[in-house]
Parts: sequence; C-alpha cells; structure tokens
Amino acid sequence: MKTFNYILAFLMLSYGAFAQDFSSSQEMPCSAEARNFAVGEKLTYTVFYNWGLLWIAAGEVTFEVKLEGDEFHYLCYGYTFPKYDKIFKVRDYYESRTDTTTLLPNHFKREVEEGKYVRFDSIAFNQSNYTIKEYFGGSRSSAKEHNFTLNHCAHDMLSIIYSLRTFDVTALDSGDKMPMDVFFDKELFTLDLKYSGLERKKIKNLGKYDVRIFSPTLITGNVFTEEAVMNIYISDDKNKIPLLIESPVSVGAVKAVLSGYEGLKYPFAQSF
Repeated sequence: MKTFNYILAFLMLSYGAFAQDFSSSQEMPCSAEARNFAVGEKLTYTVFYNWGLLWIAAGEVTFEVKLEGDEFHYLCYGYTFPKYDKIFKVRDYYESRTDTTTLLPNHFKREVEEGKYVRFDSIAFNQSNYTIKEYFGGSRSSAKEHNFTLNHCAHDMLSIIYSLRTFDVTALDSGDKMPMDVFFDKELFTLDLKYSGLERKKIKNLGKYDVRIFSPTLITGNVFTEEAVMNIYISDDKNKIPLLIESPVSVGAVKAVLSGYEGLKYPFAQSF
C-alpha cells in the first residue's frame, strides 16, 4: 500500500497548479520572476483516511523553506501518527536545494519508508548542460549511479512547488490543461493538470475560502482506479497554497487538509 506516498507526491505537485497556460508544444520556463513565498514559511497538512463512515487522521506532512548561502533549502517530512505505525508506518523525508534566482534545483534527496517499501533517491542537476546524476536504490548503501541527459531544464518534486507558485493565474480558463514535468525515480514524469474554475469552499477547521480547483492525471493501479478524480483546492490569493486535496482510492478515500501555517509572505484570511 503506497497511498500515503501518492498523496504526499500530489500534495507537492499541487503547489504548482498555478502554472502558466502551457501547451504541449511549449517548454516549461527555466527561470522565475516573483516570489510568492518567504524564508521561514512552514505549512502543515493532516492526512485523513476514510474507513467506512469515519474519517481517521492518520498522519501529517510538513513543508519548510530555509535559506543557506546562495541556495533555497526546501524540506518536507511525512509520517503516520504513532498509534497507526503498527498498521502501516510511514517516515518520509524530502529535501531540495535550488538556485535563489532561477529556482531551479541543484540537488534533490528523498528517503522513503512506508511499511516494507523503502527507497533512497539522490539527484544532482547540472542545469547548464541539462545532465542529471542520480543515485537510486532501496537504501543509501545499495543505491546505484545512473546518468541522464535531457533537452531542457528540469525540476524535482519539491522545486516545482515553489517555482510554479510564481506564475500568474489570471489567464486561466476552465478546462485548460497544463503539463507538469518532474524528474525522479530515474524518469521524467509529465502530469496534466486540468483547471476547473473558482468556487468558495469550506475547509475543515479553517473556514470558508475562495479556491481554484485543479485535477491532476492519476496513475491507475493498486492505489487509484480508472474512474478516480483527485481535486486540489488552491487558495485564490498571492500565497497560492493548497488548502485541501481529496481523492477516492482503490479502497476508501484519502484527503489532506491544511492544519497549520506560519511565515507566509502575504496575509491569509477567510472569505466571507
């Protein structure tokens, strides 16, 4: 069961839902202008799993932004609460170091422990010649080196979050689809994000907010069915952060809800 990992991955990618209106013939930009986040920003999400008629708070995901020298240092932690560890223990760690001007990644690392599934992934990006050196395996000691050459700049699972938060949303029309390219697991992944419009949404323990709704392409299999639709609700303000993610899975449903925030660059207030 890798449900938590999928939710964590899409929680990351959902930050980028405010991308420009790309078409398949256009390339993702290799630089960023505005900064919709501040050093010291910290966001926390509670992950709920639906069991019958009950929604169970099973774990938590936290994102942080730091500045170290000439790099932004993004960190993400995902874990199940201790009382659920015997059922399915999750201890996930992600980090990305990016250029402060372009927001492109220099290095990415992921260490995943989910039940019996473990993964180590370390990626060094050379953005000037589009080459990638990756150490990938079940653990740090068993990881093997792999080298790749792309034809364009590339993002990782964390850098894409903060880069795409910088783009304008005003030109989007309902039904627009945008490709999102991210490199990890020895592969360049492209996900389509479909924009579905603006609405006012009540968010658990937060209140009502104006949100923009996006739905990413899902990978069907042992987690998501062919009919599954994941909805991502992004705050319609300058912060552009996910407030709620919800999706059915093969058994039950999962949602992640913003449960804590600090250090935001812009005011964050309810809609009335």
